[in-house]
Amino acid sequence: MSDELGRVRQMWHLLEPLHAVLYYAPEAFEEAAALGYAVDERWPSYFAWRAAPLGEEGAGAGRVAETFYSFSPAMVDEYVPAVWSVASPDAVLAARGRAVDRAYRTTLGEAATAPDTAEAAALVRRVAEAADTTGRPLAAANAALPWPDAPHLVLWHAATVLREHRGDGHLAALADAELDPVEALVSFAAIGAARPEVFASRRWSAEDWTHARERLLKRGLVADDGTATEAGRALRAEVERRTDEAAAAPWRTLRDEERERLVELLGPLWVAAIGSGLLPMETTLGIGKV
Repeated sequence: MSDELGRVRQMWHLLEPLHAVLYYAPEAFEEAAALGYAVDERWPSYFAWRAAPLGEEGAGAGRVAETFYSFSPAMVDEYVPAVWSVASPDAVLAARGRAVDRAYRTTLGEAATAPDTAEAAALVRRVAEAADTTGRPLAAANAALPWPDAPHLVLWHAATVLREHRGDGHLAALADAELDPVEALVSFAAIGAARPEVFASRRWSAEDWTHARERLLKRGLVADDGTATEAGRALRAEVERRTDEAAAAPWRTLRDEERERLVELLGPLWVAAIGSGLLPMETTLGIGKV
């Protein structure tokens, strides 16, 4: 991995927990419940929070399954478009802003409104505004939303644009590798990115998983025991390299010293997010494993 791509991945590792707080914070579940969503599980609010920028017409089950990619279409059908019968995307977006505001103030404490956070927000915003979202539907939908005023909300919004920008690029890399949604998960589990049980949250059936593994076996990407072959590891490494490459361009808007300063500024926020105990230590993203 080149130094530049290593830095791009480092920024993703630092920003992803700051984005993901939304999906786990008690304050977010309270806001979701106030809208009328069931909160005995996280999925109704997750699909609502993440798909709302697409708008009701753009956030049908087919579009969500396509852009979220790793979720079983049957799972998507269970929640979408039903989430829009509870609250409109505009109402969800307003609640999303309140949820992030409250969650950040609790999770980050005084740092949420500190000058260092405002400085970090300004830098990350510059990067997000430099991102080309052509052909990247989730990134484009978030980038089209108005920027919030509060610096800590600017930070979250910018982090969200960039994580969806990276995610959209990742799907393109998976398509180039000819890995369909369930094959993407099986091949990722095969290299040890996370245990197969973690990927069960995407609700592919045992039959789906077995058939995907059989297809990968025929391609020589996994062994009989389901672990990745050398070819399988090489293909996944290529997917991650292409993902990093596709995410790199907007980060070039920062000078080296600005990027180093941003790492310094984000460090304590990352520690606070991870140290909150809200986020799972093992996820389908494979952070720290790939």
